[in-house]
Amino acid sequence: MHLAADSKASPLDGFDLFGIIKETGVDDTGLEEFHKEYFPFPIYKDLNLEFYDAFGNGSVMAHVTFNPFKIFSGMKRMKNRLKEKKIEGNLTGEGLKTGGLIIFDNDGSPKFIAPEVTGSPWNEEELLASLDNIRKGGNLGEL
Repeated sequence: MHLAADSKASPLDGFDLFGIIKETGVDDTGLEEFHKEYFPFPIYKDLNLEFYDAFGNGSVMAHVTFNPFKIFSGMKRMKNRLKEKKIEGNLTGEGLKTGGLIIFDNDGSPKFIAPEVTGSPWNEEELLASLDNIRKGGNLGEL
C-alpha cells in the first residue's frame, strides 16, 4: 500500500492504520505472508463480523455477472493488477464476504466509508480528498 509507505510525506500522517479479518485457522500461512509482505500494520479478528455488517454484510456475489465475456475480462484485469503489484494470491478460505475501508476521527466516530468491490482498486484521489476533509473536521463521506 503505497499510501501508507514509511516516509515523512505520507498522506496517512496523523491516522492509525489497522486491518480487520473475519477468519483464522483457514489460511494462516497466507495471512502471515500478507501481514509481513503487504500490510505491516496491526490486524484484528472481527469475531462478531460487526465491521462486515457495517458494509451491509456484503458478498462478492452482489457484483457477479453471468456474462462469460465480462467474467473473463474482469478476471484478466484483476490478474494483471496483481501481477503489476507483484502480489500473489490464492483461493484458500471462504472468499465471498466483502468488507471495505472506514476512516474514524480521533473520537472514534466514522467519517468516511468505502465498500469493497472485489478486483477494483480504491479511488485514491477521493480517498486523499476525504483524508484532507477529515483533517479539517469534515463530515462523513463515501466513495
